[in-house]
Amino acid sequence: MDETTLEFERVPAVDGNDGVAISSMLSSSGVVTYDPGFMNTAACRSEITYIDGEAGILRYRGYPIEQLAARSNYLEVSYLLAKGELPTAEQYAAFEERVLRHTQVREEFRALIRAFPRTAHPMAIVSSAISALPGFYPEVFEVTDAESEELASVLLLAKMPTIVAYVLNHVNGEEMLEVDPSRGFIEDFLRLALGASREEEFGPEVVAAMDKLLVLHADHEQNCSTATVRSVGSADTNLFLSVAAGINALSGPKHGGANEAVLTMLEQIRDEDDDAGSFVAKVKDKSSGARLMGFGHRVYKNYDPRAAIVKEATDSALQALGKRDDLLDLAMGLEEIALSDDYFVQRKLYPNVDFYTGLIYRAMGFPTSMFTPLFALGRMPGWIAQWREMMHDPATKIARPRQVYTGPAERDFVAIDDRR
Repeated sequence: MDETTLEFERVPAVDGNDGVAISSMLSSSGVVTYDPGFMNTAACRSEITYIDGEAGILRYRGYPIEQLAARSNYLEVSYLLAKGELPTAEQYAAFEERVLRHTQVREEFRALIRAFPRTAHPMAIVSSAISALPGFYPEVFEVTDAESEELASVLLLAKMPTIVAYVLNHVNGEEMLEVDPSRGFIEDFLRLALGASREEEFGPEVVAAMDKLLVLHADHEQNCSTATVRSVGSADTNLFLSVAAGINALSGPKHGGANEAVLTMLEQIRDEDDDAGSFVAKVKDKSSGARLMGFGHRVYKNYDPRAAIVKEATDSALQALGKRDDLLDLAMGLEEIALSDDYFVQRKLYPNVDFYTGLIYRAMGFPTSMFTPLFALGRMPGWIAQWREMMHDPATKIARPRQVYTGPAERDFVAIDDRR
């Protein structure tokens, strides 16, 4: 290949890595970049979430996740992500009232959920339910103005917890209760999902833990599901269907199923009468096939800032529920050993947010099949914010990645009778 010198514009970042605008490379040189998994490709500029994996930093709109988890809540963070600023007291009250007013779903929508076999995976039902929303709200199917965009965002935030709760009711063969917005957003979700008979179990500590988990999952930059929402939305696809695509991406075990895998690992260790020390030894022995789930992260090369918050929330929630779990003791033992073992330290394998999450959900009464739908519930504000930002970005173009073709060169068609 002939040597060619090209100059590319530097795209400055407020924090983190600057970018290099390479869109003219093909026309200038005849070559494209080859970057499997988009490991070194920035597909957009974004003002929503900043991550520094080396330093263990996560910020929403500039606010550290530690501050938001301690002092904010899910609905306030949803407002922040979508609009860019924290609401005033008046703005928050109006936003909360509007969301709570839309948590009810119509009977025809419940019938749609009931139409699925009870053996269906909850994520398949949730994805289908979100895809069906435009059919029930055709007035926001084509989002073309600010008012429709705002209504679509509110409808998704409001109806997602009800959908997740009713999906759980359906797979368990239980009654779908009527919503009661006066109870509060998180409180009523827990009642809908887990039953009115258990209502008194969900005191302030448990409600706070659930709220905190949703805040921690609200956004995480350009991960697989968020990139999917943006990619589908770049075709001017409406918010509901773009988010449904993101839910489908999240359902993959490499993306949204990690907390389920952690719980399976802990149960296996317990059921085999193993202990933390011997299991860690198996993990270090590659021939054993044992894997330590919930450690390490594609982005974080330090302690996941969300993991410490979840660990504290897990302990307080289990105490409030009166369910000090043997699996929690096992998890804490694994963490203690791994954090002091050079094998894991050198490889920067620290606990991630999924390591303790499943323990809280399990103690509350959610089956493992519901862990990923709960992840989707938490991530909804981020998907909405990312879609809205993309739709208002003048640089947005329909997603169309290039490829490096490695198939056969040109060849002539052979009639079927002449093929050997």
